[in-house]
Amino acid sequence: MTMQDSPDRDAAVGDAATPRSFPMARRCPYAPPPEYAELRARGPLVRVQVPSGAVIWVVTRHAEAQQVLTDPRISTDTSRPDFPVLGKREHSEYEQVMRTKLHEGSFIDMDAPEHDIYRRMLITEFTVRRINQLRPGIQQTADQLIDDMLAGGASADLVEAFGLPLPSLVICQLLGVPYADREYFQSRTRRMLASSDDPRGAYEAIMEIRDYLDDLVRRATRDPGDNLIGRLLRGPVAAGELSHNALVNMTFLLLVAGHETTANMIPLGVFTLLRNPDQLAGPRADPTRWPGAVEELLRYLSVVDWVAFDRMAIEDLEIGGQIVRAGDGVFVLGASANRDERVFANADELEVGRGARHHVAFGYGIHQCLGQNLARAELEIAYRTLFERIPDLRTDEPDEALSFKYGGGIFGMNSFPVSW
Repeated sequence: MTMQDSPDRDAAVGDAATPRSFPMARRCPYAPPPEYAELRARGPLVRVQVPSGAVIWVVTRHAEAQQVLTDPRISTDTSRPDFPVLGKREHSEYEQVMRTKLHEGSFIDMDAPEHDIYRRMLITEFTVRRINQLRPGIQQTADQLIDDMLAGGASADLVEAFGLPLPSLVICQLLGVPYADREYFQSRTRRMLASSDDPRGAYEAIMEIRDYLDDLVRRATRDPGDNLIGRLLRGPVAAGELSHNALVNMTFLLLVAGHETTANMIPLGVFTLLRNPDQLAGPRADPTRWPGAVEELLRYLSVVDWVAFDRMAIEDLEIGGQIVRAGDGVFVLGASANRDERVFANADELEVGRGARHHVAFGYGIHQCLGQNLARAELEIAYRTLFERIPDLRTDEPDEALSFKYGGGIFGMNSFPVSW
C-alpha cells in the first residue's frame, strides 16, 4: 500500500467532497451505525468532522485499532492543551475544565509511565484470582435479585430489577460506597452519559458525583474499612504515594466504569439472546459455553464503541498506509473493529461459539480495561443464572416498542419489560 500524506484538515479521504460528520448514531439494537461498514470499506483510517469543527481520523479496522491502542507515539493524555475536543466550540470549555479537574489519578487518560504508577496500585484488586474469590458473592447477589423478581409477580423491568442493581451492588461493596446512595450517583451517571448536546449538564453531574466521593473519602480517612478505598488509604495514601485528590478521581473512574457498562450489557445481552434462540440454545444446554457466549456478545454489541478510545498523535507516524501528523486526533471505532470481516468471519452474525476473545470491546494494550475480569464474571453469572432460574423468560414487545439509548455515550436499553 502506498503511504499518503495527512490530508488537509477540511478534506476527506477518498472521493468524498467533505468528511462525514461524527459521531454517528446507532439505529438498530443489533448493529453499530450503518456508516461504519462504508468507512471500513474505504480504508483503515478515514477523516471525519466532529461538532467542534475539527477534522480527525477514525480507525475502522481491527489490526489498525490494535496498532493505535499500543503505539507510544499516540497519546491518551487529555490534559494536553491541544488534545482533540469532540464537542461544539462553544461547549469546549466544559470539556477542558472537566479534563483538568479529573485528571490526577484518572489513569485511563494518562500515558506511561504516569499511567502505570496508578494502575499498579489497583491491579491486585482485579486479577483473575481475586475475581474468582468474589464470584460466590456475585452469585448470591444475582440469586437474591431474581428471588425478588419472582416474588414480585410474573413480569419485571429487567434494567431496574436486575441489570442495573447487580453491577452496582458489586462495585459499591468492592469500593466501599454505600449502596443506599445508588440513586444519587446512578441518576447523575445517566445525565453525564445521556447526550453530548448538554455539556453543562454533564459537567454539573460529574462535579456532583465527584463532590459526593470527595466527602466519602474524607469520612473514610478517619476509619478506613475493609474495601478498596480503605486499602488505598492504609497503603499508598498513608505512604505519601497517592494524594487525596487522586484517590477521589480514581474512585470516580472505578465507580462509573464499574457499573455503567455492565449494567447496559446485561439487559442488552439478554434481549439479543432472546431474539436469537438458536444461539441461546448452546450455552443453555451446556453451561461451560457461557464464557464464550459472553465474549461474542461483547464483540457483537460493542456498547462502548469509541468512548475512551480517543487519542492524539504526538509524533508523525504511518498507520494503515496513511501518514498521521503530530497533533492529529485519532479515534478508534471499537464497534467497527469488532465487525471487521478480515478478522471475524460473518462478522455481522451472532455466533456464540466463534471464540471471539480477541475483540477490542475492553480495549487493547496498556489501557485495556482494568475491570474486564470482573465484568466477564458478572455477565457470565447474570446470563447463566437468569436463564437457569427463569427458563421461560421472554419479552412480548416488538423491537420498535422498546427504548434504546441511541443518543448516549454508552449503548444500552432504558428499560426492558420481560415476563415469565
